[in-house]
Amino acid sequence: MKNTLTLSGIKKRFSAYSLYMLLFVLMVAVSFANKNFLSVQNIKNIFQQISINGILAVGMTFVIITGGIDLSVGSLLGFSGVIAASLVSGGGNPFYAVLAGIIAGLLFGVINGLLVAYAKIVPFIVTLGMLSIARGVTNVYTHGSPIIKLDKRFTAIGQSAFLGIGIPVWIFIGMLIVGFIILHTTKLGRYTLAVGGNEDAAKTSGINTAGIKFFAYSFTGFCCGLAGILMTAKTNAGAPNAGAGYELDAIAAAIIGGTSPSGGKGTIFGTLLGVLIFGIIQNGLDILNVSSYIQQVVKGLIIIGAVWADKANRSAR
Repeated sequence: MKNTLTLSGIKKRFSAYSLYMLLFVLMVAVSFANKNFLSVQNIKNIFQQISINGILAVGMTFVIITGGIDLSVGSLLGFSGVIAASLVSGGGNPFYAVLAGIIAGLLFGVINGLLVAYAKIVPFIVTLGMLSIARGVTNVYTHGSPIIKLDKRFTAIGQSAFLGIGIPVWIFIGMLIVGFIILHTTKLGRYTLAVGGNEDAAKTSGINTAGIKFFAYSFTGFCCGLAGILMTAKTNAGAPNAGAGYELDAIAAAIIGGTSPSGGKGTIFGTLLGVLIFGIIQNGLDILNVSSYIQQVVKGLIIIGAVWADKANRSAR
C-alpha cells in the first residue's frame, strides 16, 4: 500500500511539473539546433508572435472549460480586422475603428453564445457554421481584396513598442491578467469550472449554466475582436483571409496548457505555458527552415498528443 501511494505521488508530481519540463527541454533542444534561438531579439520575436494567438487562447480556455469548443475564432478575427481597416483606410478616427472591430468580434461571440447556451445547439456545429458565415461575410464586405493604406496612428498599435516590448505583447499580458482575475478570483470563474465539471450538478446547485456558457462565447468573441485589430495593425492591411487556421493554434495552446477537452479543468497560467510551448515549437521550426506543410502536420500531432495525454491522465486517477 505504501509503494502504491509513493508511485501515485510520483505520478502527481510529474504531472504537475510536466509542462515546465517540456518547456525547458524544448528550449535546450532548439538552442542547440540554432545558436540564435536564445538571443534577446529572438525571444522578443517569440513573444510578439504568440501575442495574437495568446489572446485567442485566453478566450478559448473559458469555452473549453465549459465543455465546448469554438472553431470560428480565426474567421471572427478576420472579420473584426477588416471592419477596423475599412474605417481607418478612409481617414476615419482610429479610436472608433478599434471600437468597431471589438464590437464586431463581440457581436459574433454573442450570437455563438445565444445559439449554444439558449438554443442548445451543439457548440461544434454552431461554431463550424459561424466559421463559414463570418469568412463569407468578410469576403463579401471586402470583395475578396485586402484593405490597405491604413492610418499610421492605427498601425502603431501593432508595430510600436513600449519599454522595448511590442504593444501587442503588453495587450496579451493585460488579457492574461483579466482572464486570471475572472477565472481564479470570482464567482463567475468558479461557476465556469463547475459547469464544465458537471453541468447537471451545477444547475441543481442554482448556477445559471446557460448564462455561464453565454459569457464564455461572448468573451471569446471580444478576444477575437481585439486580436483582429492587432493583426490588422501589425500587417498594415485588413486581409479577408486573416486568421485562417488560428482556431487550431488557440485550441492547441489551451489544451497543451492543461485545459481539459472534457471540460471542468483549466488555468490561465497553464494556457500561458501552452502558448509559450506552442510558440517555441513554431519559432524553432521557422528558424530551422522547416516547411510550412510539415509545420501543419506537427500542429495536428500536438493537438492529438495533448488530448491523448489528458485522457491518459484522467484514466490514471
